[in-house]
Amino acid sequence: MAESMMGLKRTHRCAELSEANIGEKVTIMGWVQKNRNKGGLVFVDVRDRSGLVQVVFEEESTDKEMLEKAAKLRSEFVVAVVGTVTARSGAVNENLATGAIEIIPEQLRILSESETPPFPIEENTKTKEELRLKYRFLDLRRPDIQRNLMMRSKVATLTRQFLAEEGFLEIETPFLIKSTPEGARDYLVPSRVHPGNFYALPQSPQIFKQLLMCSGYDRYFQIVKCFRDEDLRADRQPEFTQIDMELSFVDVDDVIDVNERLLAKLFKEVLDIDVQLPIQRMTWQEAMDRYGSDKPDIRFGMELTNVTETVKDCDFVVFKNAIENGGTVRGINAKGQGSMPRKKIDKLVDFAKDYGAKGLAYIAIQEDGSVKSSFAKFMTEEGMKALIEAMGGENGDLLLFAADKNQVVWAVLGALRLELARQMEILDKNEYKFLWVTEFPLLEWNEEQNRYTAMHHPFTMPMEEDLPYIDTDPGRVRAKAYDIVLNGNEIGGGSVRIFNQEIQSKMFEVLGFTPEAAQEQFGFLLNAFKYGVPPHAGLAYGLDRLVMLMAKEDSIRDVIAFPKVKDASDLMTEAPAQVDAAQLEELGLELAKMEEK
Repeated sequence: MAESMMGLKRTHRCAELSEANIGEKVTIMGWVQKNRNKGGLVFVDVRDRSGLVQVVFEEESTDKEMLEKAAKLRSEFVVAVVGTVTARSGAVNENLATGAIEIIPEQLRILSESETPPFPIEENTKTKEELRLKYRFLDLRRPDIQRNLMMRSKVATLTRQFLAEEGFLEIETPFLIKSTPEGARDYLVPSRVHPGNFYALPQSPQIFKQLLMCSGYDRYFQIVKCFRDEDLRADRQPEFTQIDMELSFVDVDDVIDVNERLLAKLFKEVLDIDVQLPIQRMTWQEAMDRYGSDKPDIRFGMELTNVTETVKDCDFVVFKNAIENGGTVRGINAKGQGSMPRKKIDKLVDFAKDYGAKGLAYIAIQEDGSVKSSFAKFMTEEGMKALIEAMGGENGDLLLFAADKNQVVWAVLGALRLELARQMEILDKNEYKFLWVTEFPLLEWNEEQNRYTAMHHPFTMPMEEDLPYIDTDPGRVRAKAYDIVLNGNEIGGGSVRIFNQEIQSKMFEVLGFTPEAAQEQFGFLLNAFKYGVPPHAGLAYGLDRLVMLMAKEDSIRDVIAFPKVKDASDLMTEAPAQVDAAQLEELGLELAKMEEK
């Protein structure tokens, strides 16, 4: 039977108690983790967000009624215990923060009873994620998830403190905004007051933070929810959190400087890790050529080698065709993997095909120096020797090659080196390797739309020295854009913004906007730009992804309190859900009949 607190006040969280509290009378409150009844001796572990403490009910020192009550306690009952902290009578538990003490109780109150949970509330659970997310309110009681969310809170608090000290103002921007259909799809919100019209939820506060710079606020930040209605991958969320910032009267180096110091502070205070400053920088072109990725994991080597020149005269038709069509031949050297079984190599070929490869050529150098290769018969002995030499191949190495257009070769080998690193178990989650990737292309060609689109967004400043090519060779123009990468994950990105009206008009023209279309979509920003715009730049972090890496988790769902699953639904609340006809009618909406597939 549940009891009330009747004036009891908690004095400590469970794991805040230590040997320093021995002899003190304390009041703890929390959930029963375990109850071990030894007949006349009942051990109860009480848990709250700080950890566990053991309460010992003994026949000699506990009245009969309280002992009987203690014996009835079950997992997840909520209890209050008043008692005295003593040194542990049994062996000290080294794995527990409170392992040297226990509480001898004088009062026990059952504040709330619990049904048997659908899964045990414990760390590193083997329970399927679907069940955990359906009962997320229980899953959130698990100590590892609680630690993650406490870490997230600490990261947010430290970020606020640091940016405030650096002169940033925290300013909120609106959630109900105008839809701008560049990039991913917007979530739309119908307006009741303006029938037939819709707001959009922001994919980022981009335009508003630029307007704040126009308004003279100098340095802005917010920790803000953003929304994208995109085809979801396993580690994407329809709503996610950004640490968003914008600065005036700055260039690339100023933004990088303040953010390096922010990262150094977060990693020191949260993980006690010293981030070596300055963080290494690499241009986009170098990152693609060396790692096949614009977010390279530099914890290990296995870099790409361009062997186009070495194989240009060989008879292997795959290499020949790729080179004739303006592509390249590149390879990676998986050190010590020369004895990999053929079946496993075939699986790597299938893996490569998922990234656009037509196939994968290989040379397996055996420990005795003999060579097994999928294309040896098309190579002369000298040609094979030169290729192995170009790849730095040694006895016991496996050399893998892709031949196609650059974009395909980069995608294939970039993914393959990560897959091999996983298989070879050379990725260390305790190592944090940061990298700035700079000088991204300003534009990328969209085959479907047959036009250039902005690689970042339409307000990104081109590098001044590349401006002459914007009409004649737009693909050559580099952007003043930069991403911060950690262990192969992009954790943040930003750019210097266009503040010159002529350059902005030219950018819209290259992107295929008529002046009228640009005015219709971005008129309020363009109008603001007529009234004196400071040079400005910004950056936004994905807070979820940053905390995921800091917590050494594999999924952002483990650092978000109430995440959605892959199809953007919430298994606990069963959102999204249908609404009643009266609500739709009030909004002037009618649902079209969907044909059954």
